[in-house]
Order: sequence, then C-alpha cells, then structure tokens
Amino acid sequence: MRTHARAVVIGGGVVGVATLYHLAKKGWSDVVLVERKELTSGSTWHAAGLLPLFNMSYSVGQIHKNSVGLYKNLEEETGQNVGFSVCSNIRLARTKDRWDEYMYYAGVARTIGVNVNVLTPDEVKAIWPLCETDGLLGAIQHPDDGYIQPADLTQALARGARTMGAEINRNTTVTGIEQPPSGEWLVKTDQGEITCEHVISATGNFARRTGAMVGLDVPVIPVEHQFIVTEPHPAIQERQAAGLPEMGVLRESDSSWYMREEAGGLLLGPYEQGAPACYVDGPDENAEYELFQEDLERLMPHIETAIARVPAFGEVGIKRVYNGAIPYTPDGSPIIGPAWGLKNFWLNEGHSFGITAAGGAGWQLAEWIVEGEPTIDMMGVDPRRFGPYASEGYLKEKNEEAYANVFTLHYPDEERAAARPLKTTPCYDRMKALGAVFGSVYGWERPNWFAPEGYEVPASELDVDDTLTRHNHPPADWIGKVRERWSFRRSNYFEHVGNECLNVKDNVGLLDMSAFAKCFVTGSGAEAWLDSIFANRIPKKIGRVNLCHLLTSRGGVRSEFTIYKVREGGYYMVSAGAFERHDHDVLMKLLPDDGSVSMYPVTTAWGVLVLAGPRSRDVLAKLTDTDLSTAAFPWLSGKEISIGPASAHALRVNFVGELGWEFHHPIEMQNVIFDRLMEAGAEFGIKPFGIRAMTAMAIEKSYRLVPRELSIEYSAYESGLDRFVHPNKGDFIGRDALVKAHADGDKWRYVTMEVHGVTDADARGNEPIWKGDTLVGRATSGGYGWRVEKSLALAMVQPEHGEEGAELEIQILGRRHRATMIAESPYDPENKRLRA
Repeated sequence: MRTHARAVVIGGGVVGVATLYHLAKKGWSDVVLVERKELTSGSTWHAAGLLPLFNMSYSVGQIHKNSVGLYKNLEEETGQNVGFSVCSNIRLARTKDRWDEYMYYAGVARTIGVNVNVLTPDEVKAIWPLCETDGLLGAIQHPDDGYIQPADLTQALARGARTMGAEINRNTTVTGIEQPPSGEWLVKTDQGEITCEHVISATGNFARRTGAMVGLDVPVIPVEHQFIVTEPHPAIQERQAAGLPEMGVLRESDSSWYMREEAGGLLLGPYEQGAPACYVDGPDENAEYELFQEDLERLMPHIETAIARVPAFGEVGIKRVYNGAIPYTPDGSPIIGPAWGLKNFWLNEGHSFGITAAGGAGWQLAEWIVEGEPTIDMMGVDPRRFGPYASEGYLKEKNEEAYANVFTLHYPDEERAAARPLKTTPCYDRMKALGAVFGSVYGWERPNWFAPEGYEVPASELDVDDTLTRHNHPPADWIGKVRERWSFRRSNYFEHVGNECLNVKDNVGLLDMSAFAKCFVTGSGAEAWLDSIFANRIPKKIGRVNLCHLLTSRGGVRSEFTIYKVREGGYYMVSAGAFERHDHDVLMKLLPDDGSVSMYPVTTAWGVLVLAGPRSRDVLAKLTDTDLSTAAFPWLSGKEISIGPASAHALRVNFVGELGWEFHHPIEMQNVIFDRLMEAGAEFGIKPFGIRAMTAMAIEKSYRLVPRELSIEYSAYESGLDRFVHPNKGDFIGRDALVKAHADGDKWRYVTMEVHGVTDADARGNEPIWKGDTLVGRATSGGYGWRVEKSLALAMVQPEHGEEGAELEIQILGRRHRATMIAESPYDPENKRLRA
C-alpha cells in the first residue's frame, strides 16, 4: 500500500470507485482507494441497477445524464462487460397532475439534452404487452436508459482506474483521519498510514461514522428499501425464446413502484410509506453483504396495484425479497462537494440512486478537486445546503419522508411537513394568527403567503385522484383548515398573493426575512480583503450599502452579498438564507492567515423585518425621530435608528422594488418592532406579505437569484451584472477569466420576457425556449406580474436572440407560448418608486 498519495478515496462501492476512476482520468495517477471489505459489499451489491434519467433537479439531471453516457462506452474502454441493458424506461401517468409533472420535466430534460418521448396508451401496450393500459392518460419514455449490473459496473470502473495508475486496497479499514498543522491529511488504516492532500468520503451507510472522525455531522441516514423478484413467467420466457426485445423498465409513479424483467421473471420495487431509517449509528463493523428481514405487509398496496397493471406479476411465485439499506438525505438528493469547515475534505455521500449518479458525481467531484471548480451548477447537491439543524432526529424524520415521496408528485410549490416547525422567529405566532401559510428554508419557518380569515380549500379539491400518490396539499393547520392546494398551474393562493403584491404597491406591507444568512467581518485588513475577493467596489463610507458578487475562478457567480459598512473596519454582510453554510464556509476558507480579518455569523442573533410600499415612510415616521427624507436617508444607505423603544439598523434596500427599509435588529426585540410597525401602519393599510409575493415582485424588477439567474455556469456579464463588476478597481477572484471570456464573446444573455396567451400556467424556471425547432435558451424564473399585469419569465438565451422586441417561444407544460423580449425591470424601470 502506498504511503503517500495525491488523494485517498474511502469507500469501495460504485460511487467511490467512480470517483477514483475520474480522478485518474484527470491525470492524477497517484490516487488510492481503501475499502474495509470487498468492492460493492455495502449498498451497491443489492441495488436493482436502474438508471433513471428522470429527475426534477437541474444538478442531478445533469449528473445522471453524464453517468448513462459514460456507462455506454465503459466496456469498450476497459474490456469489462458492465451488463448495460439499454431497454428504455417508461413512466405511466394516470392523472392530470401527473401529466403536468411529466410535461414540466420534459421541458427540463430538453434544456439539459436528455431525450424524452411522449407515448399514447396504445404505444405503451406495443412496447409492454403485459401491461394493462386502462385508466392511463399516456406516458413518457427515456429511450436511452434502462438498467445495469452494479457489480460489473464497479469492476469496470476499478479496472479503468487501475489501468490509469490508481491503487485499490481491499480489506483495509480506516481507523482514523487527522489533519496535521501542515495542512495535509493523514489517513490511518489497519494496514498502515497514507499521507495525502485530499480525502474523499464515499462510504455510503458509514457516512456519519466517517464524518465523525473529522468532526462532521454528515446529513445522511439510510432507509430500508425492498424489492421483489419473481419466478420465471412463461410469457416472458416465450418472448426471450423468440428473440423479442426486453420490455424495459416500467414505472407506475401514481402507485409508487418500478418493474422490470429479471431472469425470465419480474422485479418489483415499491417506495412505500413507513419504511424505517436504519443504521442510524452505522452498520456493525463486520457488516458485509447485509440484508434485513423482509416486510411484505408494508408493500401490499403496491403489490395489489402492480398486479392490476401487470397481471403476470401475480401469476408466478416470489423467488426472493431483498431488503437493504439505501443512504438518504433530507431532500433525497446526494451530497457532492467540499465539506464545511475543512480544507480538502470532500463528500460524495447520500446517494439514494447511487448506480445512476456514480459516474456523473465522480466526474464533477474530480473536476472540482483537480481544477478547483465543477463545470455544472452543483448547488442542488452541495453538502453545505444543510446546516447544523440537520442532526440525527431531524434526519430520521426527513429521510424517511424523502424515501416515501420518491414517486409522489413533485409539485413546485410543495412544502413537506416532517420535522416542522423546527426553527421559528419570535414573530412566528403573530404571523400565524394573521393567516400565514408557512414554508421552510434552511430549517426556518417563514410565511409563503397569508390566507384570509376563515379561508380553507374545499374538501372536493383535496386528494381527488384514486391513486396511492394522490396527496396534493400540506397538512391542516393549527385550527384544522387546509389552506393550500399544490399544483403545476395557478392554484388557490394565486389571487391572495396578488392581493399582497397590490397592497405593497398601493399601501405598505411587512415581511419577515429573518432567515437571511448574516455575519460581521471586522479587522484592520477587512476592507482590503473584501475588495480583493468581490467584483464590485466595497462601500467606503460608513452607512453605505453595496450589492457585491463573489465569482468563481472562471468568472461565474458563486454567491451574492449585501454589504453594509457599519464602522471603519467593520462590515455587516447578508446573503440568501438557504445558502448560509455554503456562503459562510466559502468566506471562511478565503480569510487571510495573518489574523487581520475576523468573521463571525449572527444569523440566529439578528432578525430582519422588511417594511415596503409607498406609505412605509409614513409608518416609520411615527416611530422614530430619524430624518427619513431621501436627502438624509437615500437609497442604498443604512443607519442605526430607534423604532419605538427598540433599535435596529435600517437599510434602505429591498427585493420588491418599492420605497422601504429592512430592519436588522437584535432578535429579542423583534416582537416589539413587529407590533409597533403593525400598530403604526394600521391607518396606512399595512398588511403582512410572504415570500411568494416578494418573488413575484422581484421578477417584475428582473432581480436575479442564486442559483437561477446567477450561477457558476454563467459569467457575471452573461447574467447582466455589468454595473456590479469593476475590473479596473484592482484584482479580484475571477477577474482575468471574466474579462477574457467577455472579450471572446458571451455565450448567453440574460433577458426578461413577456409571455403571451397564458391562462392558468406561468413559467416557473427550467422551461425550454425555442426559435422554431432550435433550442436557444432556458427560463430561470417566471410568474405573473401583478403590478404590470403580465405573465413574465426571466431567461438565459443565446445572445443573438436577446434583443428587445425579438420574439421566441417558451414551452410551458408541453405547450408553446409566444414570448417577447422586453426591457429589464418592466415595473418602474427608472426606479423612481424605489428611490422616492
């Protein structure tokens, strides 16, 4: 065994071996993998080997696409048969909502280059003659996927890695991981020690135990998954004898199961309610090729629907039931990327679809490690999307929920209920009393919208479809009322969100944004350090506020911060609440080593209330002696003020495009500030508003969000950040690459579009944009603009199609709509209201 290596991969399942393979393929031949038992002996060996390209996540969709492409060529490269059956994958739809989901996904697939066919019931029958088609609306088919033999795939990747110089050590247990002051890592095993620059944890069911060795609470706990293999069926054997093609993988999403041929019989894999989390503290040290006792009772509703759809399944006996552990995260997506708080420690864990994701995950992680950046937007799988709130009890509840919802409808406005409420602000009960319908971000409860008093969704609109996955609403609230019905179209809350927008436009509204990520940066070197990392100029004058972007080394956008200069050498910085751990970890890793700069988070210590609308100055004037005139308190400035008996830093900024202030305050003062504002605002028509109204108004202003309009895949210039980028101010991260890419010609252009002919379904993001039959871009956000009375979409298109007045088409839920390029900020383009 080598004693020194560039990188050590821990874990010999398909994910770990794929990571090793890609590191070697990038030219790092001095890489080592250690596996405690045999390769594939954890979760890989009992996987069903499916390769579903279907995924609503942009990040995961790209990863799956790359994997399938890699696997098709792996046998030719390595000489190892991987058992890849490209038999296609068919997803059945029984309900209108399911068809909307498929049509939305088909649009996402187009934008990332995944082929999707739309099938009629008769076409399904022709491909899958054993399938009954009664009650089907149709199906979608991925012609390029199917299934693969997991052990053969892993061995092929291992052979490829070894050929390129990598070393694999089986029966080698990691006993400790240390990072000496030199910054290198020391991986201790029962066979010796390895000194290396990078460590990659790909340990599957052991993820939490591996993480604990370096002080990480890794947000992964496995869940039991069962699948059934039947005895051979004569009809399938006859097809095989006749040389007919394999029928492919069949998925009845509305009954939450998949099915495929297996050794002349059938394999059924349900995703049931009640599957328990397992290996909470990790498997036994000697665990190998381990399965749990089967529990067919849990699967009976799925077995019954499977027999109804494919009667042949019920005509033969059960050959074997597999019940094994699959690693899960709270949102069901893997964690791929750098660990927080540690240099050169990487995570490739939590893969519930590990066979499908392994190749793509290894590809992007190798890019990240070797080149310093991934090549696709990885925010959807970044390990830092979860915070310290994701502890053991939380993970058990959320991971079981994620498993049970694999096949449920993935509504874009869905808010899952497990482990909630978890983090609440002091004004939570006040907002609840005002009708708040809450969502969750980074563990925080925050209002999505406000329901009128006594409002509830009629029972006739709830769970109306006769399917196992018919659930279409959050749980009833604290007074027993269901306030919201989920949909891919305009739903019951549409008009109420509109009323919130119009009240902010005409009067004044109050919004809780305490979930913002917040920190202070101080020290003698603070100004110079901030100036060296951000593309915009740092505020020089005390009380000034600037919007600043942290770029990648290639000139893409990594993070966005509002920076407020509180005092000389002291800056208060605010970023998106969903990315607190990500943004703060990035900053911490960039801090200079000389101690001249300190950074400390204050997210939970400081609350944020937003007062916005033309009457906001009138409201605030009743509570403070501070001069609120534009001359004394201009846009993009801040100062500490009194609000009744409380104090806050008032920043004259907001995300809705109206006159207003953000009040950043000690969180223990929140309720008195909330109450005083509501009391003072009563005569001016103050009402609370939620995130959905804020988002709708932000789209009317063409405001950008990470990771939608702002992404590592688009340069700062492509995202239209020209006024926030100053190459002449001095060097900053990504400057030279950004300037060169811009000079060479931008590949994308950020645009705002008016979408015509919309009646009940607005763009939401990821919709394809067409010029005739040519794909020329994708939407990044969308919705109805209540103040401009137009359906709008924000998008990235090829530059030649982005001129104002140009017309394209946008595909929304399978239907194309005419879209006209319009000027940025269709509402108040001169910012007169914002600056009033």
